[in-house]
Parts: sequence; structure tokens; C-alpha cells
Amino acid sequence: MTGSWEARYAAEFFGTLILVVLGNGAVANAFLKDTTGNDDPGLANGGWLLVAAGYGLGVMLPAMMFGSISGNHLNPAVTLAQAFAGIFPWSHVTPYLVWQFAGAIVGQILILAVYWPHYKATKDAGAVLGTFATKDVAQSQLNGFVTEAVGTGVLLFGAMGLYRGMFFHQNVDIANIGVGLLIAAMVISLGGPTGPALNPARDLGPRLVHALFPVPNKGSSHWEYSWVPVVAPIVGGTIGIFIYKIFFGL
Repeated sequence: MTGSWEARYAAEFFGTLILVVLGNGAVANAFLKDTTGNDDPGLANGGWLLVAAGYGLGVMLPAMMFGSISGNHLNPAVTLAQAFAGIFPWSHVTPYLVWQFAGAIVGQILILAVYWPHYKATKDAGAVLGTFATKDVAQSQLNGFVTEAVGTGVLLFGAMGLYRGMFFHQNVDIANIGVGLLIAAMVISLGGPTGPALNPARDLGPRLVHALFPVPNKGSSHWEYSWVPVVAPIVGGTIGIFIYKIFFGL
């Protein structure tokens, strides 16, 4: 990483903002009524692939823009896992987390502004919430926890392997593309039960916007579930990075 810590904080803010705009923006296009991506609320017309592409590009493009500045965490689970593994300084964990959450909140406010007419046209409160935050389709917090922990564990394990391999070959851009494809694949393969979040900031920040802003046709923000996409990714990500560290070092 290069640049001042202030520049790194700014990179985390804008990177997370872009992640939410592209990722949750794709969800809004797929879920909300009368959008170009979907005529009816739901996942018709290939909407799930649209969502996977949005999140994949939402990670890959900021990685290309800011990876050399901040390391492109964009995710409290990544920051905390790296700190637990001893490869990120604890003294900068809190500022990283603050700016990640701030970026997620501002990104979601932009989505709300862009899709405002479509929120007003969408009467399904579940579809509206889905453009902000996750929930477990099976109404099981345990299943949601397992899904988020396993997904984030695989994400951290895979990302460490991609970046370490490409740094060795001096081709970081390929690693950035690989991480974007990994995120898209995770959404496609493990996104059925919860969404998924894989990222506390991406879920909790927009959930706060859903709760505090006058979102049209909104229902419950489901705070009883909100701890799952915060705690589970941190647990899973930490396990994933330590499994990589045990077998391959860091």
C-alpha cells in the first residue's frame, strides 16, 4: 500500500461507496418495479446473474482504482481478519471500519435517490428491504450465520491466494479480476439462503438507511436478524485467513 493513511481512509470510503452503488444498485434494478432490469418485483429476467455481476464489478473496479492505496478492504471482516492474522495494524482498524461504514451509507443514499420512483411503485416490502440489506429466506438465523460464515471464509481464503500468487508474478490486475469473479461466483453459488452479505458494512450501513430514511413502502428492517451479517462474516473471514496462514503462510 502507498500514500498517507488519510488517503487510505478516503480510498476505503469511496471504494465501499462504489461497491454498494454497483452491488445494491444491481439488486434494485432486479427487484424494484418498472425498472429496465425487471418488470415485476423479484428475480425474473436473469436478475440473479445481474446481481452477481454488480457485486463482482463492485469489488473488482475499486480494487483496480484503490488497491495500491488502501489494499481495497471495503469490508470490516477483511480488515479485522487481517488484523487478527497480524498483517494489518490494529491502530488503523477503527478508522478503516468507520470509513467503510460511511461509504456504505452514502452509497445506499445514492441508490435511494436514483431509484426513488421505483421504490414508490414497489408495494412488496420484502423486495424493498432486499435492495438495502439481507435476510435468511428460510427464516433461520442459524442457517444465515452458517451461510455468511462459510461464504466469507471462502472469500478470505481465496482472496489471499489470488493476491499472494499474483504479487509473486507481479500482475496484481489479474488478482483484482480474480477477486471480482470470486465475489460474483459466491453470490451465484452461496447467495440462495441470504443474499449474501459477506460484509458487515454492506449490510448494516444500508439497513440503517432503510430504518432511518422515509423509504416508500418499507416494512420492518428486521433488526432481530441484523447481527448475523455483522458477526458471521467476521468469524468466517478470520477462520478463512487463518486456514490459509496455517497451510501457506502469509
